[in-house]
Amino acid sequence: MAAAEEVDDVVGKSIEEEPVTEKRERGDEAETLTPWEQHASIISIPRFDYTAPSSLLHHSHSGFLVTCNIKREKSATKEVMSIFGKVLPIGEENAEVLKSSSDAHKRRKLCVQEIEDGEGKTEPLDNDVLQETGENPNVEAFKSAKGSISEEHNSLMSLVKLTKSGLLLFTFPVDNSLDTTNIVSRVFQFIESGSLKAPIWCHRIFPVQATCGLTEKELQETVSKLVQRFVDDKHNTLSKPVKFAAGYNRRGVEETKGKIKKEASEVLDQCPLLDRSKCFETVAAGVKDIVPDSVVDLKSPELCVLVELLPLSRIPNDSFVAAVTVLPHRLVSTKPKLAIKPLVPETKQRKGLN
Repeated sequence: MAAAEEVDDVVGKSIEEEPVTEKRERGDEAETLTPWEQHASIISIPRFDYTAPSSLLHHSHSGFLVTCNIKREKSATKEVMSIFGKVLPIGEENAEVLKSSSDAHKRRKLCVQEIEDGEGKTEPLDNDVLQETGENPNVEAFKSAKGSISEEHNSLMSLVKLTKSGLLLFTFPVDNSLDTTNIVSRVFQFIESGSLKAPIWCHRIFPVQATCGLTEKELQETVSKLVQRFVDDKHNTLSKPVKFAAGYNRRGVEETKGKIKKEASEVLDQCPLLDRSKCFETVAAGVKDIVPDSVVDLKSPELCVLVELLPLSRIPNDSFVAAVTVLPHRLVSTKPKLAIKPLVPETKQRKGLN
């Protein structure tokens, strides 16, 4: 009889200890997963819009080009969507989208943090619980919120598939363009004031004011249009002669076109503006069309024209699309080269890595 009771005790202990062991194993596994994998079941990000590259070939779009850690694109997408949700201006056409997205996000956050049982106590909600189906109304509400967030974000901006790692491209519809420069300015203001936490994965947000084919005619016309808009803006004060500078990024050309083995002359024959000096000449011509007495000043420009070659997926090999923006000096850094300012000063980034 004693032996039987001893066996029962051993069995009972193993049954009681099993959940603890499983929980410990789950915890150990979570520690080894990447940040994205740890939260894969609770993060909602937009899907790629595979029609967007074709639209960029035929229409000018505004949007944002985001640089981020390589192999952290999904985490960066989640992070930048959270930033946009707080700084995007609420117009009549977007009010319902942003409001319902915010409400759904709050419901999701509550579901992730805790589940309230019948006695009023709270327990952490782990990934296994999130994967359950039925019986728990909070889980069902979470799933519904997750789906609605994805759909609503997609209706506001398109996530465009690129061929280079460490880059994210978001575009607005042709008929729903917002002031992307003002939005990026708000991001900097919110971070500096503490209203937004300093981003971890996103490095820079480039405000795309317009896109165009990388040809001399299209680029010059696009630059002239954006410079005219800049000059007409009463918030921008310009001296005489107007000091300007141009920056040009061609990252992802090889990955986009698969032309690593081709001779440079062949590539330039297909698109002469891939040559940096030729691109700068075209940009300067576009500026001088509007401001004839302008001069180049790389140290303290009042007007900065930035051109980014977009490494788009699913477009013809002989097609090149560029993103163009004209910015005031306060939004750019001139060293080591002309570029949009980083969201977090590089000195702070280094300190965080040490």
